[in-house]
Amino acid sequence: MAEVVVVFDFDRTLIDGDSDSWVVTEMGLTHLFRELRSTMPWTSLMNRMMVELHSQGKAVEDIEDCLKRMPLHPRVIESIRAVHRHGCDLRIISDANRFFIETILKHHGLLGCFSEIVTNPTFVDAEGRLNIVPFHDSASSPHGCNLCPPNMCKGLVLKRIQAADSEFKKRRLIYLGDGKGDYCPCLRLGTRDFVVPRKSFPLWNLISSDQTLIKAVIHGWSNGEELAGVLLDIIDRILIDENTRAGLIASPENGRKTSQVFYP
Repeated sequence: MAEVVVVFDFDRTLIDGDSDSWVVTEMGLTHLFRELRSTMPWTSLMNRMMVELHSQGKAVEDIEDCLKRMPLHPRVIESIRAVHRHGCDLRIISDANRFFIETILKHHGLLGCFSEIVTNPTFVDAEGRLNIVPFHDSASSPHGCNLCPPNMCKGLVLKRIQAADSEFKKRRLIYLGDGKGDYCPCLRLGTRDFVVPRKSFPLWNLISSDQTLIKAVIHGWSNGEELAGVLLDIIDRILIDENTRAGLIASPENGRKTSQVFYP
């Protein structure tokens, strides 16, 4: 099923919580974080938190240990491995950062399942401090999208993924997300694609405000158990659709394609 691309947001989607907030809370930075929250963009603020940790004598390994304690739902782990075994192309587009994401995925044995992770870059400098920088530099190369935060337009990233398809071979996309930043890419999905928003979160609310703007089939979820079930159900539907088109099984609807939106 290499013709299916599964795109995950990371925070509050692939993982139930938020990796930035986890590090801030677990490493005792809550007071400083709240004090500075209104003074700088989120990515710059997280980089400032890394400066603070370094000044306290905390090493990169301490941050790694903190991230490894972050829980990941076992059913989500199973579903990612299952979808990868099916041959789907799994990717992450996230407003978190590369170090946090890769540390968590590697700890759970999932890093090799993903062909690409698009997120805010990180590097460890000569002094041993972790640095977090924006994916888009809003000063020198603004992305110009008013739906997305200044450091990343996920819609532009998805557009690049779609542009890799030829006129005669267009892959089907499954997009899983929760936040406002996930709305822009969802507007780019087509009628053969799927959007999987987390119920009662900003993406769900934006989609619900005017479902006519979304062409993709919509499936909601509330927790890791439901996310895993919905994802595997979609893969099963695509397999059935592919087999029907190939004439391997009879279509239960006499070949008629249904594309209605539904929320389970």
